[in-house]
Amino acid sequence: MIELLVDKVTGIISLIGYLGIFLLMALESTAFPLPSELVMPFAGFLVAKGGMSFVVVIVVSTLGSLLGSLVSYYIGYYGGHRFVKRFGKYFLLDAEHLRKAEKWFLKRGKKTIFFSRFVPGVRHVISIPAGIGKMKIAKFSVFTFLGAGIWNTILLLIGFILEKNWKIVYNYSRYIDMILVFLVVILIIYYVYYLINRKSKMRSIYKTK
Repeated sequence: MIELLVDKVTGIISLIGYLGIFLLMALESTAFPLPSELVMPFAGFLVAKGGMSFVVVIVVSTLGSLLGSLVSYYIGYYGGHRFVKRFGKYFLLDAEHLRKAEKWFLKRGKKTIFFSRFVPGVRHVISIPAGIGKMKIAKFSVFTFLGAGIWNTILLLIGFILEKNWKIVYNYSRYIDMILVFLVVILIIYYVYYLINRKSKMRSIYKTK
């Protein structure tokens, strides 16, 4: 399965070049399960061999990431509220959660969008809650572009340095991804515990009054 995916990615880039990188990175920034750890290192290999321009690859890949993120953003912006109103009860979601999402992205949206670009699994879907939270499109675009640009550059550089061994990036990235996902889950559990603990303390304070 992995080899088939590698063949598809390398075949598309080899066939249509920069446009292939743009389209693949646009897909990667939606919920489509296409890892950037396959696309960008191979592009780095091609740059090392003189087949592509380093700067152009960075520009087209980052624009592709931005386009895919904007698609997901507008899905959340226009469809998120209706989804929660209609199906939210099945996922323990309600209007209060929407208000909290809006408040979160109003206060912490820039950091959330920027740093999520470096977290596997999260970067593929973070644009949807950003849309649901009604984050300002200008801020969303700027910090998505910055975060995606840095991440794409890192992967491109690694592929450039490794050259023919560029596939090592994806092989090892899976282990790194698992560690990062584990850390994110731990942080989420801690945050939920913190909220529950704070609510219980507030209730005890009100009872004493």
